[in-house]
Amino acid sequence: MEERVTNVLLSGVGGQGTILASDILCSVFHEMGYDVKKSEVHGMAQRGGDVTTHFRFGKKVYSPLIKYGEVDYLVSMELLEGLRYINWLKREGKVLLNLQEIFPPAVNLGKMKYPEDIVSQFKKYFNGRVYPIQGLNLAIQCGDPRAANIVILGAFSTFFEFPEEVWERNLLSHLPPKIHELNLKAFRAGRGAMS
Repeated sequence: MEERVTNVLLSGVGGQGTILASDILCSVFHEMGYDVKKSEVHGMAQRGGDVTTHFRFGKKVYSPLIKYGEVDYLVSMELLEGLRYINWLKREGKVLLNLQEIFPPAVNLGKMKYPEDIVSQFKKYFNGRVYPIQGLNLAIQCGDPRAANIVILGAFSTFFEFPEEVWERNLLSHLPPKIHELNLKAFRAGRGAMS
């Protein structure tokens, strides 16, 4: 295990399951022998505001907070929320972008425009390290749009060489049995989208 601490920033909109995804990440990396730390920030989460989670893992992690410009992986559940944190990424960082647009209140009220072509803005700076995924569409195909966060988690799992059963066991431990089958399907769809 290398000494370096790896920084993962998850961003999304309230109700997208960003915090659940980060809880599962903590369980997986802990089982794989890493020290893990996590911190959550809720901005009016219940009203569709932004939600971010700082997740850090390594041999020894002393603080749960990621410094500005030090993000190794940006995992965004929503496009605009990804763009909001573009400057947090290291130059060699990787971006997993769910191609879902959720208009904030200012856009719905006509006071602002939703930015166009967000993926291109990422590719301009992180070309070759931007991974767009149709998380919502894949979740709908699996049977429930609410499983988009698990699709994204499945896609993100492919960045690490951990056994798939470790991911799936920890995923199921955070969910009620009645939705196990759906979420396994969503997780595997996310993994499959990256191959």
